[in-house]
Amino acid sequence: MDKDDEGFQARGRVTLKTIAEATGLSLSTISLSLRGGTTLKQETRDRVAAAAKALGYVPDRAGVRLRTGKTHVLALVLGGAAEDSIDFSRQMIQGIGQAIQGGPYHLNVAPEFERESTDTIRYILENRTADGVIITHTSPRDPRVEMMIEAGFPFVTHGRTEFTGQHAFYDFHSEAFATMAVERLAGQGCRHVTLMIGDDRTTNYRNIVTAFRDAGQRHGIEARLLDGTMGLSPAQLRTRGIELARSPDRPDGLICDGEMRTIALVGGFIEAGLAPGQDIQLVYKQTSGILPTLFPQMDSIREDIFAAGAELTNLLRRRIDGAPIDQLQTLAEPQPEWRNGA
Repeated sequence: MDKDDEGFQARGRVTLKTIAEATGLSLSTISLSLRGGTTLKQETRDRVAAAAKALGYVPDRAGVRLRTGKTHVLALVLGGAAEDSIDFSRQMIQGIGQAIQGGPYHLNVAPEFERESTDTIRYILENRTADGVIITHTSPRDPRVEMMIEAGFPFVTHGRTEFTGQHAFYDFHSEAFATMAVERLAGQGCRHVTLMIGDDRTTNYRNIVTAFRDAGQRHGIEARLLDGTMGLSPAQLRTRGIELARSPDRPDGLICDGEMRTIALVGGFIEAGLAPGQDIQLVYKQTSGILPTLFPQMDSIREDIFAAGAELTNLLRRRIDGAPIDQLQTLAEPQPEWRNGA
């Protein structure tokens, strides 16, 4: 190796000292800032992050792990039901990405194609490939959650479980969603309301169904479930929509907890000659901007998946830092988007 090559390598390797010289800050300040030190002013942290990015600083993660035992990696384990919501994965990842931007953490994403598989969690625990884990689409007695609790490993769930008192979580307030939807349809004069909901193995299913039935009883509404839809393809759900529209006792109101299911059912309604938002009133759970574009006359209640990703990350980082669990449990309130009339 000649001297020019050596000089190039020396100039090319960006260290904490490089950033300190560029910013005029001390090495200890640079180190603390890049480790996410909250005692520093935000202006200082932003200044260090901008300099590190401009200089192309890449931390030596192997060295960090040897010194501290930390990987500075967060793992997102995407559950098998992520396809229920349009664009769920992208929005979740972008929300997490915004929350870790400029800090010491990086993100690994691990999709789980089999519901409640523990393979990914077991691998993370055995190999310590992350400092903390975000788990989505939880069930009441989720084995992944049980495994993490037993291991005493930092994690947070997108969804509640029967072990909720023992772990951090961020969840959409599904009970409020169901209650709000029933009240909206009751106010539009609906007396026979059907709920279309997905996988009955999730905690979300139980919460929505219970609130739906309670709200229906309070408002004197016949509250029914659309049975036999679990595991159906969009084409099969579209057929169910046709059958429901042509049924002699078809509902005058429909609540649906997922955008993919809503699209399939509405396609069946339209083929059967019904005008959604006119011949049958609908309220669906919105997680993207697609349905309002296709069907601007239909009411929705929005869940902000991007914000969920950011909040899950903040909760997890606080858990890694030792914050007590009872301070790390958040419910996101539904956001009504009434388009069909007042």
